[in-house]
Amino acid sequence: MKDAKTLQYLTHINQRTPLVPVKLTVDLGGTYLWVDCDTNYVSSSYRSARCNSSQCHLARSVSCGECHAAPKPGCNKNTCGLFPDNTIAPITTSGELTQDMHSTDGSNLGPIVTLKSFLFACGSPIILKSLASGVTGMAGLSRDRIGLPSQFSAAFRFPRKFALCLSSSTKSNGAIFFGNGPYVMLPNVDVSKNLVHTPLLINPVSTAGSYFKGEKSVEYFIGVKSIKINQKRLPLNTTLLSIRRSNGVGGTKISTVNPYTVLETSIYNAVTNAFAKEAASMGIKRVESVAPFKACFSSNNIVSARVGPSVPLIDLVLQSESVYWRIFGLNSMVQVRDGVSCLGFVDGGLNPRTSIVIGGYQLEDNLLEFDIATSKLGFSSSLISQRTSCANFNFSSTAS
Repeated sequence: MKDAKTLQYLTHINQRTPLVPVKLTVDLGGTYLWVDCDTNYVSSSYRSARCNSSQCHLARSVSCGECHAAPKPGCNKNTCGLFPDNTIAPITTSGELTQDMHSTDGSNLGPIVTLKSFLFACGSPIILKSLASGVTGMAGLSRDRIGLPSQFSAAFRFPRKFALCLSSSTKSNGAIFFGNGPYVMLPNVDVSKNLVHTPLLINPVSTAGSYFKGEKSVEYFIGVKSIKINQKRLPLNTTLLSIRRSNGVGGTKISTVNPYTVLETSIYNAVTNAFAKEAASMGIKRVESVAPFKACFSSNNIVSARVGPSVPLIDLVLQSESVYWRIFGLNSMVQVRDGVSCLGFVDGGLNPRTSIVIGGYQLEDNLLEFDIATSKLGFSSSLISQRTSCANFNFSSTAS
């Protein structure tokens, strides 16, 4: 579900013994799950991971820590350490690797499943800054071996694959599917049949807040080759679209912690200028900017269609001209006040670490299938064009 105040996407798990619900912010590129273990963490099944154990090797931990206070969750002797990362604040701190009971019911579809030795990191209250009210950690969905997809895959022996479908509503749930599809939405629409595929790229340099030399990024990058507005190619510095192997700078990644797509300044200017020019040709009047957006328009001149405001189409062209991610008005225009809508992209500055970060707003009501095993992304573009949405998963169904 989307939090109205922070625009974060939230989920929950049941954790500990006895089980308690834990509210988390979804972090698509987050390395692993972490929670605040300092505040009211009580569990009889909590077990910290000892130095040089198999759990530490799986998590690629190279530190061995001591805690000089009385033993408690998050503070134990001879435990291997990790660095929980709040990618929204952003804040990184040290914490211990641990394991505990983890249970989920898949939002009421099928039986409850339980992992008795689920690995995660203990954080502290300081890294809860800027997270939504009631959130006590972040759910990392990265390709890392202790990210949620890989742990579920190993425990239940299904492919290292998951699908993400973010709802645009603050009152309706989206869905995260682990393992194979199909992904059937009401009214009986199998979204898996209409996915377009593109390679997932690996950035050779970690993009985490804290990492060791030689680590690769565990976030999800794709190869955007060009951008078109109303099918007209933009003049861009194409070197920005590639990932530099020497330092990992550049390229395009997908993020759930950025509420809107972030573009390097020259790319941003090219997109907004071309969009405004095409909008003017459609009789759409530009108005004064409303932060954080620069390209804003009078809604009075915009016609509504099934896929949102009828505005210029934005295509992210991938490995070939025939493979593109189309962004319709529903995912490009943000209504900021009565009579004013803005292009929901923000300026990321001249030297960002990543040139294009596709943010949450542009992902809403799009189904994305991340096949980690084969490094492939399947995407639907807007489900609204297929007469369904991410809120249309049948959460009340039960397995036969």
